Amino acid sequence: MPLALLALAISAFGIGTTEFVIMGLLPNVAADLHITVPTAGNLVSSYALGVVIGAPLLAVIGVRMPRKWLLVMLMGIFVAGNLLSALAPDFGWLMAGRFISGLPHGAFFGAGSVVATRLVRKGREGRAVATILLGLTFANIVGVPAATLLGQDLGWRATFLVVTGIGVVAVAALTALIPYEPVQPQQSLRRELRAFRNRQVLLGLATAIFGFAGVFATYAYLASITTHVMGLGESSVMWVLALCGVGMTIGVAAAGPLTDRAARPTVYASLGGLAIVLVAFYFTAHIVWLALIMVVLLGAVGFLMTAPLQMMVIRSASDAPTLSAASNHSAFNLANAGGVWLGGAAIASGWGWMSCAVIGAGLAVVGLVVALVAGCLDRGDKSRIVLEPSEAAGTSLAHR
Repeated sequence: MPLALLALAISAFGIGTTEFVIMGLLPNVAADLHITVPTAGNLVSSYALGVVIGAPLLAVIGVRMPRKWLLVMLMGIFVAGNLLSALAPDFGWLMAGRFISGLPHGAFFGAGSVVATRLVRKGREGRAVATILLGLTFANIVGVPAATLLGQDLGWRATFLVVTGIGVVAVAALTALIPYEPVQPQQSLRRELRAFRNRQVLLGLATAIFGFAGVFATYAYLASITTHVMGLGESSVMWVLALCGVGMTIGVAAAGPLTDRAARPTVYASLGGLAIVLVAFYFTAHIVWLALIMVVLLGAVGFLMTAPLQMMVIRSASDAPTLSAASNHSAFNLANAGGVWLGGAAIASGWGWMSCAVIGAGLAVVGLVVALVAGCLDRGDKSRIVLEPSEAAGTSLAHR
């Protein structure tokens, strides 16, 4: 594995920790700031909104920057947002810190995925992207549970201070390990925007929105489900989140080779499996051992779709992949915000904590339908990015 992939994975670990740890700390933040848990859930949505806005915005700003320095800049913003979260005097400032922390997320994974595909030989791009995402899921095994425990013992502010430190380490790793690559002549905003003419790019983004909304409609409320439905103590929340992280890691690890072999069927299997698991979780949540199995499977089948969806968008966008790949993470986090909101709305309406699983299953089915439509259209879809004559030269970038 190239060391540059390790730098990207370290960064992903920090991003994954700050993104997901808030879900385990919602009860603590709510109690400390004297708000309800569903209201505290808006901190998840605030981060996701930052991703949705920041991914295309920062990708556009950085389109003429060397990707190495774009990645370093994005992690600098990440550090600033987490430091603000740690020092936030009230809920409004905490919302702002979460929003700023989310701004670089999508652009980082978009640019990072493109860099990763150029660090490996042809036919292993899916594995390279999955390696970065393993940093994200490893955060759910180690980073999120440890940070959740730290937040419960020393306060949620301590959690964000530690994440700030991880961000500083990531900036150093990116600076030292990512190879410098000058801006290519074909990198332009015009060409990046033209990628959105490809209907496969748009359908891929729609699949990510509905499919991942199904994951987060339930995942966001796992802490409360653990204590209120499974009947376990607060100290068990970190272990339940860790089990889900194990499932996510299994899913992403499997997604790498499966993406290189058959990306679209992998997406079908993920979405179909997600719907089945969430329905099963609804009926088994009160049986602890079965519920824990469902938690692992939720992470596995949910994150199985990440690498193939990312690679499908990159391939569909041809030689203008950065903005499209970043927008894919906007779609993931729009799904995050929408799924959390829909799940929270069901719970707040008095339908019970497990109503979020039913909502999630429905969203997964919608995502599967969109993916199947995209697959049918792709059989005869010959659309590609059309280059201007002046852009045609130099569009090929050799793999390292």
